[in-house]
Amino acid sequence: MDNPKEKKLAWAISGSGHYLRECLEIIRGLEQVDLFLSAAAAEVLRMYGHDLAALRSQLRVYSDTTASSVPVEFLYQGNYHTMVIAPATSNTVAKMVWGISDTLVTNMYAQAGKCRVKSIVFACDNEPEIESEAPVGMVKVYPRRIDLENVERLKEFEATTVVADMNALRQALKDRLDWLSTSSS
Repeated sequence: MDNPKEKKLAWAISGSGHYLRECLEIIRGLEQVDLFLSAAAAEVLRMYGHDLAALRSQLRVYSDTTASSVPVEFLYQGNYHTMVIAPATSNTVAKMVWGISDTLVTNMYAQAGKCRVKSIVFACDNEPEIESEAPVGMVKVYPRRIDLENVERLKEFEATTVVADMNALRQALKDRLDWLSTSSS
């Protein structure tokens, strides 16, 4: 699969409800996308009232059910042109920054880097004060200094674009897909 037009987008969700609904809307509007869920993401989807069975009927969904994160093999097979992690919790960002690959999402990110697959990460905790949707409604969240520092560290990683809001996520996706369509022409 050397032709980017034959490859898919890999989209991973970690255990955050921050802009989860909006991320799912973007996913549903894409063609050629596979969804990867951490164990926490599967829980959060249910907490926020999203139907996992409905998602599975619309696209391929891989859940974090194996110790070795078996679905990473798809990266080695060259199935994906881009890895998106959105939303990404502060826990997931910290693990990615420090090279810990113990969930499906963090393992997908690490292996994407090793396979030179570009990644786009929407890090939830990217400002000192955030309004976020929780199952009970909107809440104020105050990320810790370490959370903000880890987002800054992640921005320095090769082949990784870190975005701070939904507009930036949409633009990064558009730019990447546009670039892919022109580079394979």
